[in-house]
Amino acid sequence: MGARAGERHTGPKCIAILGPLESGKTTLFNAILARATETDQAAGHGPARTAAMSVEATFATTTFMGESITFVDCPGSVEFAAEAEPVLAAADAAIVVVEADDKKLSALQIILRRLDAIGLPRVLFLNKIDKSSAGVRETLKSLQPVSQAPLLLRQIPLRKDSIVVGSIDLALERAYVYREHAPSEIAPIPDDEKAREVEARFSMLETLADHDDALMEQLLEEIEPPRDAVFDDLTADLRAGAVTPVLIGAAEKGNGVLRLLKTVRHDVPGVATTRERLGLESTGDTVLQVMKTIHAGHGGKLSMVRVLSGGISDGMEIPGAGRASGLYALAEREQTKRASAAEGETVALGKLDGANTGDTLTAGKAAAHQLAVLSAPYPVFAMALAPRERKDEVKLSTALQKLIQEDPALVLRQNQDTGETVLCGQGEMHLRLAKERLEGKYQLSVEARAPTIPYRETIRKPVTQRGRHKKQSGGHGQFGDVVLDIRPLPRGSGFEFTETITGGVVPKQYIPSVETGVREALKKGPLGFPVVDIAVNLADGSYHSVDSSDMAFQMAARLAMREGLTGASPVLLEPFLKVEVDTPSDATARVTAILSQRRGQILGFDTRTDCPGWDRVEAMMPEAEIGSLIIELRSATVGAATYRAAFDHMAELTGRLAEDVLNGKGTGKAA
Repeated sequence: MGARAGERHTGPKCIAILGPLESGKTTLFNAILARATETDQAAGHGPARTAAMSVEATFATTTFMGESITFVDCPGSVEFAAEAEPVLAAADAAIVVVEADDKKLSALQIILRRLDAIGLPRVLFLNKIDKSSAGVRETLKSLQPVSQAPLLLRQIPLRKDSIVVGSIDLALERAYVYREHAPSEIAPIPDDEKAREVEARFSMLETLADHDDALMEQLLEEIEPPRDAVFDDLTADLRAGAVTPVLIGAAEKGNGVLRLLKTVRHDVPGVATTRERLGLESTGDTVLQVMKTIHAGHGGKLSMVRVLSGGISDGMEIPGAGRASGLYALAEREQTKRASAAEGETVALGKLDGANTGDTLTAGKAAAHQLAVLSAPYPVFAMALAPRERKDEVKLSTALQKLIQEDPALVLRQNQDTGETVLCGQGEMHLRLAKERLEGKYQLSVEARAPTIPYRETIRKPVTQRGRHKKQSGGHGQFGDVVLDIRPLPRGSGFEFTETITGGVVPKQYIPSVETGVREALKKGPLGFPVVDIAVNLADGSYHSVDSSDMAFQMAARLAMREGLTGASPVLLEPFLKVEVDTPSDATARVTAILSQRRGQILGFDTRTDCPGWDRVEAMMPEAEIGSLIIELRSATVGAATYRAAFDHMAELTGRLAEDVLNGKGTGKAA
């Protein structure tokens, strides 16, 4: 390397592979492993997967030109995007797989913004180049607005009869003719392509010159820069995040993969730079970053870790996490047991019961400083779960805890009002997969349904109601007599209890029992729901010196409330949420229409200054309408839009919708 890039970073590396849904990430992942194995026969990896949609991060370690590299295929679906977060925390760089599809720009922007936020270097791989009719530089012009760093074209397509047959490397000034699933053949640049190559190369050098004064002077003086200096600039600017190099190819045919691998080997920084990015001082102590947790059935718990510093050996005690029982090299569906792992390697450790995804672990004397604070994304879809057999309740609770360890994007909530166990996540498919894992891996039969909507009821008019509980059954009887003034309160006031007893008609020791009886009656009003926003005053009553008791006055209060609420014009209340939807600007009109169709009241929208090309729409909408909202939003925005919601207020529900709820047709299940 040269003066700017310094020495080439050798040693084990870890590379995340990202990209919008169906961009070809998994196909590229498989092609990389196949090509690395062909190049270095000492390499080893698991059997190739079919290129189905990824739903979890998949790890595979291979060797290329004598160096160990772990590649992690991260899901492209927004429902499983959180899988990438703990991986990115410990990766050295990312390969972002893209294609010439304007519909996926918003999804690409989300990925690139996340990489910018954590300062992770990246290479763009422009995939499916053989199927693209758009010019590569025109494609880059459409991609550039979603990238903060300049996109630097490293290669241009080599075409014959309008068909892409290879590439021209602008740094090497050399043409490559593609061969399917084999290394490309070096060829001279055709005469009719030389002018295009010169123009594209000069554009690349101009971008590099923005960070290299010497190169700028050479360009101004029309001096051809030394090739080594150009590679030095490419490496230095990639590592610094000053540019995002763009390579081209067709993963399905293995085209362009070898050049991509060489870029990863030669230009991508190593673990020392990753430590600097994470603010980790190199003390020589063992420091591990947990990238994923797997509960492997009979094999127990596995923690996928990156060794950021020091080394790890089988049986080593990790304070707070436990003793590593089994150390494995990561292959795809295969595990090779090893005795130890060195700095920079990515391995699986067995039975670290105290380790969770995203944790920083250390074997040093000092307590571990958490290098990456992971927070679960806001859950946008939910389902209530229950075992089909009551005897499985404890088993379900244990299984759910393990699921959440494996997938921190799952959130478990216990609804105190309904008694439901509610699992929340990033979409219908996300939760469907969680249910399938409960039934498959943990052999649980579970029922899933939409969570119950927490409807309430209140009253519209005040009433005064007497309640008398009198019972004689030999010996002491039961006697309690109360007169209650019941009146509505402003929305959101809750419950208020007072007493204006005079003359001791209800002895003071029984007044708390009256309040207890009132509160019991409020748990289920005449419409069948908890009663809120109501004031009750104990105004009068009577007692018996022998037969009165706490229980008798509780019963009297409940009788008075039951009859009084029925005559106080009860009305149903439904919860309204304040919703904020983040959407690409070109879909804002569609999003507002969706919200309006779901009885949403649009409060306004504004452009997001922190995210060019995006808007934030604010609305007030019933909770009953929000259950499947995310499905419609994503359908309208090619998976890009998301939302956050918070309870705002309760409002009256009348008419046909109220009748449906009361008749059981809409008994609170989210739409």
